[in-house]
Amino acid sequence: METSNSSFILAYFILLLVIQQVESAWINHDVYLKCLQSQNSNSISKVAYTPKNSSFSSILLSSEQNLRPASTAPLKPTLILTPFHESHIQAAIYCAKKQGIQIRVRSGGHDYEGLSYTSPSKHPFVIVDLRNFSSISIDTESSTAWIQGGATLGELYHKIAEKSKTLAFAAGVCPTVGVGGHFSGGGYGMMSRKFGLAVDHIIDAKIIDVNGRILDRQSMGEDLFWAIRGGGGGTFGIIIAWKVELLPVPEIITVFNLTKTLDQNATQLLHKWQYIADKIDPNLLIRPRITNVNSSQNGKITLQATFNSLFLGGVDELLSVMNRSFPELSLVKEDCTEMSWIESILFFAGFATSESVDVLLSRIPLGIAYFKGKSDFVKQPISENGLEAIWKRMLEEVDGLVEMEFSPYGGRLSEISEYATPFPHRAGNIYMLHYGAVWGSSSESEEKLTWIRRLYSYMASYVSSSPREAYVNYRDLDLGENNDGNHPSYKVASIWGTKYFKNNFERLVHIKTEVDPSDFFRNEQSIPPFSS
Repeated sequence: METSNSSFILAYFILLLVIQQVESAWINHDVYLKCLQSQNSNSISKVAYTPKNSSFSSILLSSEQNLRPASTAPLKPTLILTPFHESHIQAAIYCAKKQGIQIRVRSGGHDYEGLSYTSPSKHPFVIVDLRNFSSISIDTESSTAWIQGGATLGELYHKIAEKSKTLAFAAGVCPTVGVGGHFSGGGYGMMSRKFGLAVDHIIDAKIIDVNGRILDRQSMGEDLFWAIRGGGGGTFGIIIAWKVELLPVPEIITVFNLTKTLDQNATQLLHKWQYIADKIDPNLLIRPRITNVNSSQNGKITLQATFNSLFLGGVDELLSVMNRSFPELSLVKEDCTEMSWIESILFFAGFATSESVDVLLSRIPLGIAYFKGKSDFVKQPISENGLEAIWKRMLEEVDGLVEMEFSPYGGRLSEISEYATPFPHRAGNIYMLHYGAVWGSSSESEEKLTWIRRLYSYMASYVSSSPREAYVNYRDLDLGENNDGNHPSYKVASIWGTKYFKNNFERLVHIKTEVDPSDFFRNEQSIPPFSS
């Protein structure tokens, strides 16, 4: 009987503690909302959502593509703000500082670790969701565009195509990715060998800093302008707009997706590809992707390589280039399709090119699943024996989708100095590697994470070292994190910082110290000031 009473009392006190925590959360919601209203009466209540609002959960999950981060996050945001005006963002910053609450900024919601809308720590936070900052202005005479920070790549591509058949922009293939996060980390795409990264074509920006000031390139200074073009999001302020130079493309380009299985010499073809990937005509980008599939012969799991390719020119010129540089692929005219640049955007996003380009305006994620990604950079070709050993480890995982994507370097991408922007991965790389694992249930997470971490560990001898480089847009908290919600130290942050930014990390820390010395804008992998 005494044991029963003790259990009841313990359960009662646990329930009481939970109720107190919930009541405290409600108070935080209300206090923060009242602060916003006191700072800005311009309809801010209409764009502020607390857990009391019926639409809170739908807004929180509206751009969620990766279910993994939210499934393990200990807290939901105190409030979600979907601002229409700069003054709304200024109020959000002021009140977050006053309340001691962190800010997470969401553009498209594609952060690999969910840091734009979750927090692995237990520190209260609010989300500033820029979905309403999505206007795009195209000037075809100057070949420039102003793009607000909440626009998606699909919206940008759609707007460019409305205005011109011979202007484009070099960025990623997924149309629902937000420009804010994509530009902040670099921005690799199917025209990167010809034009470089998205950050290589940013010529101005507008940012709201820790003091609520709205700064452009001239007023922010060249150091901060340098830092926001590849130094990672969520560190220096809230970027509300970017100005970019648009790029000339021919009216007709050519694409192909050629698939080869292991039985069709995929290994030998990929081995050969490594020797031409960064040296071939810069108008051509060939991006192999290795995935697991069921064999058509015996139903067993095997691997196939898909050579995804874009050529800035007609099919006859492409075939001439391929016959000179990569005849082993045996590409023929029937494998290729000529189309416009905007049709290639549909093609690489997985849409039929006959579909209306208006599909690019949708912000609904193209796929929702549990996902983990990692990255590497390769400077020396991997031997055939080495590739076969890698395939063996990929075939250990038979359930769910696993992939390795090989993104080639060379051309303009390798010509730009590693110090021109914070993105340092330039000359000397043959290709960038992306590892991915996709699964359907949280119960599988531990198994899948163990598998991809084991593969990543095995790859160490084939990739860059000292540091082992990584791409910040393929964010990976396995590289290190500040997971207690407090200010990261320089020593701790340098663990992941040098992998993402190499020698540029030091300059980023100096700039952070100048513009945000109190480290207000921070997350689990943000750049720290020296004082923290």
